[in-house]
Amino acid sequence: MKLIREDIVSDIRLRVESVRRNMQQMQMDAVLIASNANIFYTTGRFFRGYVYISADNMPVWFVVRPKGFEIGDDIIEIRKPELIPDELKKLGISMPGKIGFEYDDMTYSDIKRLEAIFPDSQSVNASPVIRKARMVKTPWEIDQMRFDGIHQAEVYRRIRHCYKEDMTDIEFQIEIEKTLRLEGCLGYIRTSGNLMEINMGSVIAGDNADAPGPYEFTMGGSGADPSLPVGANGTTIHRGETVMVDVCGAFNGYQTDMTRVWRLGEIPKLAYKAHECSRNIMRECEKIGLPGAKVSDLYEKALKIAEDEGLREYFMGHNQQAPFIGHGVGIQLNELPVVTSRSRDILEGNMTIALEPKFVIPHVGAVGIENTYVVTASGLECITVFPEEIQEL
Repeated sequence: MKLIREDIVSDIRLRVESVRRNMQQMQMDAVLIASNANIFYTTGRFFRGYVYISADNMPVWFVVRPKGFEIGDDIIEIRKPELIPDELKKLGISMPGKIGFEYDDMTYSDIKRLEAIFPDSQSVNASPVIRKARMVKTPWEIDQMRFDGIHQAEVYRRIRHCYKEDMTDIEFQIEIEKTLRLEGCLGYIRTSGNLMEINMGSVIAGDNADAPGPYEFTMGGSGADPSLPVGANGTTIHRGETVMVDVCGAFNGYQTDMTRVWRLGEIPKLAYKAHECSRNIMRECEKIGLPGAKVSDLYEKALKIAEDEGLREYFMGHNQQAPFIGHGVGIQLNELPVVTSRSRDILEGNMTIALEPKFVIPHVGAVGIENTYVVTASGLECITVFPEEIQEL
């Protein structure tokens, strides 16, 4: 069977060329890719093995598992990585002077093993090179994310009907997850970094939104078990509370990120005010999110609006506040750039970012929205189109 679909061959060439441009800036002769997300990025599918990208030769895929692929000069079956140098020599590819490995994405022992295979090469960290390439999406990648956004919105249209009286937040989330799977969601969220863990998303009701968590998420939640302390915690949803739904949009190996809020009964005016402030922040960020703008400007604009509205103490949390309002999204939920005051990144056309200026109102719950955007010449284009007002369960 073929390892790559014909419809994305040209798009993968664009991704590889993006990696190569970043390699040249770092004066790397080659990179050897082994992590799941980056193999998928550079090949269009996942296999256990390695992708070797050099400055002057075609990429070579070294496949350990599964067997049965169409083998050629660019696709080679191997049993172990120690065979890679000999296979490269057979192809007339010389050993690199400087080679990059994914220091941020692999274990120490795996890195040392790969470095030993290239004893005469200087090894450097290639993770930033690939992450930078992945920040700017190709046309095919954006099409996949638009597809995700359409289907995620279709699920959100049915969320209200997932609720039954006296449900717990976990029971509510299970019904939402069932709807997601029936819509075609793959059922997982691929994240970057060993400190990030989550299930199919967060459904956070009432005071659980104010429970601090160990993860770098906008909202916390104590979770259902100490082994995964995030999100729904099994409490019954009460009248006068909000329920924030931030669940998986992964339908094809890419992801969109969207949050909307529902209420049970009436909620205080302060909650409505904060929610409308979130929407106002989005409208302003959509205008200034142009190619060439500083990513940090989005954060500073959001913070100023929240302060001007007198909502700073509730912004991005209450007991524990997050120091960012968004992040890149694509193959992984938490890609670059991070939308924070410390960011030095500059927006580029076809970046995809999720913005989530949220608030936590004590004894009510979380409010605010999240959308996934494409950076365009006219500003940020939303690809998670769904009504933003607080809706009633």
